[in-house]
Amino acid sequence: MSAELKGKLVVGQSGGCTAVINSSLVGVVEEAQTHRCIRGVLGMLHGIEGLLRGEVVDLSAERPSTLQALRRTPSAALGSCRYRLQDDDIAQIIDQLRRHDVRYFVYIGGNDSADTSLRVSRAAQEVGYEMRVMAVPKTIDNDLPVTDHCPGYGSIARFVAQSTRDAGMDTEAMKRYDPVKIVEVMGRDAGWVAAASALGKRDPADAPHLIYVPEVVFDEARFLDDVRRVHGEIGYVVVVLTETIRDARGRVVGSDKPYFVDPFGHGYYESPAAYLCRLVTRELGLRARFDKPGTIQRMSMALASGVDLEEAHLVGRRAVKYAVEGRSGQMVVLVRENGSGYRCITDSAPLEEIANAVKPLPREFLNADGNFVSDGFLRYATPLIGGPLLEYARLERHPVAEW
Repeated sequence: MSAELKGKLVVGQSGGCTAVINSSLVGVVEEAQTHRCIRGVLGMLHGIEGLLRGEVVDLSAERPSTLQALRRTPSAALGSCRYRLQDDDIAQIIDQLRRHDVRYFVYIGGNDSADTSLRVSRAAQEVGYEMRVMAVPKTIDNDLPVTDHCPGYGSIARFVAQSTRDAGMDTEAMKRYDPVKIVEVMGRDAGWVAAASALGKRDPADAPHLIYVPEVVFDEARFLDDVRRVHGEIGYVVVVLTETIRDARGRVVGSDKPYFVDPFGHGYYESPAAYLCRLVTRELGLRARFDKPGTIQRMSMALASGVDLEEAHLVGRRAVKYAVEGRSGQMVVLVRENGSGYRCITDSAPLEEIANAVKPLPREFLNADGNFVSDGFLRYATPLIGGPLLEYARLERHPVAEW
């Protein structure tokens, strides 16, 4: 264990919000208040961008009742950002942290936020300012390397699984008029969220029937064949796909170019689902509709996973504990233990192994055709959604003989 380092702690939230990111924030604040060497807990408003603007609040002054309520409050209580640090920003950040005696820097976020944490950590080292930097994992995309999974994923997985099942019930009832439904979910470069739609399937007739992810090249002709086959078998089709499925040329399906590019170079595209609905109607003569839940899928506290909430809180606490012990330039990671049942412990990994990297959905988590998940994925993801989903029934539909 390194020598005790005395000073303030500053924490921020960055990237897309989740249902459980505030649970991590509370974990940071609560753990920090147990260490005498931490002489105040500060919060950056809107992440690193707020720190640059001097927008910082005193989290030590918050009432315990507020913090407890915040554990089950979605979105980012401090406000989030998608700001990419410029070279000119670094000196200003270190100067501010030094002037306010900040010795602990904790940043809650995903791939891009890990890059920000890494740059702050390196900058402090280069000027000889002793400060410990820890990142807390957060992303609904579940695409951070090293960690078994990411806080935020279990809750969106639960939402998508339940919502897909519900969308399927609607399509089953309306199959004579709207026999095809396409559900488009989040996932910038990986198909983890779309794969989770299968977690509510109990019967071959249940939705989803087809799943498409960016890890598998999307072929329109094969897609039409899949839809035609499923429709012939059960009379209706529910498809779930990731918002960035790509064709053989690497283009997002239905889009020639992004309509917006964020500061980290991530493109935002028109809806593949809308394009594919038109394709199905034109080529197969089947009326198709699409659902696109948007940001509500990552924000629904009503469908948040209890496991996700607890683990988000845990990694927040561990980030502070590890920093006090002397770790720096690291991100907290979840490590799944072997054996019967489900249990994860924590560790940490160097930010260099995580920043700007993406963990794709493994090929073994998909079936041979690449249009649905495997049993291996179901075993992996089922514990993360925090218990069973709603159970539904179908009428037995006994015929009336004399009618």
